[in-house]
Amino acid sequence: MNPHALNTVAPRAMVVHLWRYRELITRLIKRDVVGRYKGSLLGLAWSFVTPIIMLVIYTFVFTVVFNARWGVGGEESKSVFALQLFAGLIVHGILAEVLTRSPSLILTNTNYVKKVVFPLEILPLIPLGSALFHAAISTLVLILAQLVVLGSITWTFWMLPLVLLPLMVLAMGISWLLASLGVFLRDIGQTMGLVATMLLFLSPIFYPISALPESFHGMINANPLTFIIEQARVVLLEGQLPDISGLLKYLAVSLVVAWLGFAWFQKTRKGFADVL
Repeated sequence: MNPHALNTVAPRAMVVHLWRYRELITRLIKRDVVGRYKGSLLGLAWSFVTPIIMLVIYTFVFTVVFNARWGVGGEESKSVFALQLFAGLIVHGILAEVLTRSPSLILTNTNYVKKVVFPLEILPLIPLGSALFHAAISTLVLILAQLVVLGSITWTFWMLPLVLLPLMVLAMGISWLLASLGVFLRDIGQTMGLVATMLLFLSPIFYPISALPESFHGMINANPLTFIIEQARVVLLEGQLPDISGLLKYLAVSLVVAWLGFAWFQKTRKGFADVL
């Protein structure tokens, strides 16, 4: 079927495109993940080794070098701080990969634009799928570390996909927007690395919000990562139910952003070939 047959900006078209090309999307994500480690000695095992190494490094730097503790009172152990830190990094990694890779998606796949009939709207889903794969591996490492350090895991850990769903939808819309803008504004790709770094330090990853003066709480809570990071910690480390009401509100906003990103991509895709 011609992928341009549904070249419309209607919300229904967005869902139809995702469902219609689900198998192609899966294959492209798999190729992207495997291709990242192609030719290396460990191969796909690097996706498991890397988060373990990063967990050890962050634990050493923040708990030994900086003698950091989670919370103002410093009652929690070094191991708990490492788990809190790693949980935040997992969430940040999802959005960071989308931000840094999306602007160059069309630029690095010009053959899909000029030479073949291809559903370009599925390309922005590749970095998101790849990011979710690595997040899943990192989550497994976190759960294993929690089992080793604390001797048990929370019963609510399986709710993490529910917590991440609103962020996934938001990232999808951002990816569509950046993939399109990256064609016309090449500087977008250079600035997204800076944005990802800003989000890292303006999120409650290395510190709890309670450790900051109240005057900064509004700025930190405005960060789209803040709520998801806190809810991820709730289900992964605290064993409590997430804020369902808050997640639904977040999802509603994310759906609007996703549709706007999709609509922008579909409206501007006709101009890609003229610029490339």
